[in-house]
Amino acid sequence: MTAVKVLIVDDEQELASALAERLNIRGFDASAVYCGEDALPFIRAVDIPDVVLVDIKMPTQGGMETLAAIKEFDPDIEVILFTCYGTGRSKNYGRKGKPFDFIMKPSDINEITKKINNAAAKRLTVGKQGTNPDELVKNIHGTNEAR
Repeated sequence: MTAVKVLIVDDEQELASALAERLNIRGFDASAVYCGEDALPFIRAVDIPDVVLVDIKMPTQGGMETLAAIKEFDPDIEVILFTCYGTGRSKNYGRKGKPFDFIMKPSDINEITKKINNAAAKRLTVGKQGTNPDELVKNIHGTNEAR
């Protein structure tokens, strides 16, 4: 199975770079950009990720605007929002599209990889009738478990 492609979008450059490095060590194909405005150009020019981790609070273009831009470009890309400010689960997302999940900062790498794997499994099942999502998660987890 090919590596799950992950894009990290966070204005905290050290955090984003360190997280990308830790994910790459665990078998993911992770990259980072450091502002919301760079996410969509990266996705268009470099590679379409399976999962995007986006910080909610960033200068200029925040996480919600980045989520909307990504979902408008490709509604099947799964987006997980990072936050230090509560889960945001009760927000009305409207046309922006709903994120796959939320991750509180700081967070354990095992929790992050589990949510990424679950989001990737969901993306892989989109439009595939008869696919067992539990089996996909097992296959993904088997290649990207914490090391």
